[in-house]
Amino acid sequence: MQKWPKLTAVFDIDSHLALAIHRCIGPCQDSPQFAPAVRDAARRQKISEVLADKGYDAEHNHALCRDELAIPSTIIAVRRNTNGTRQWPATPYRRAMKRHANRVGYGQRWQAESAFSAHKRLLGSALRARTWLMQQAEIALRVITHNCMITANA
Repeated sequence: MQKWPKLTAVFDIDSHLALAIHRCIGPCQDSPQFAPAVRDAARRQKISEVLADKGYDAEHNHALCRDELAIPSTIIAVRRNTNGTRQWPATPYRRAMKRHANRVGYGQRWQAESAFSAHKRLLGSALRARTWLMQQAEIALRVITHNCMITANA
């Protein structure tokens, strides 16, 4: 099976600056990378809301943000049931997300997609390094370059 580097990033939606990144080798699930990336971002900047896609839908991710990091709002899209039923999630934070009123800010998630798109457009999508150690360094340098380009244009 082909393995490739995977980047999870936390962006500020106002500036598109990368607040934190987590690198891993894929293919792998998204959810385990959520905690280290959000913890790093919360150490660097006060976060008032977390927006994430369905890949990060897990009660422990909601609980991490709300209970441990004191982030007042988490908007993580709820995955559909794999068994085809329409039953509601059993856990409290995921159940609250299923209600429409709690997903109002989810429309701003495009900001992260826009930041990734700009990153790839300006710096390219392919890594040149061959070893995992050098790929990790190249990813970090690309994110630093991305942030420098944003601050230079501001």
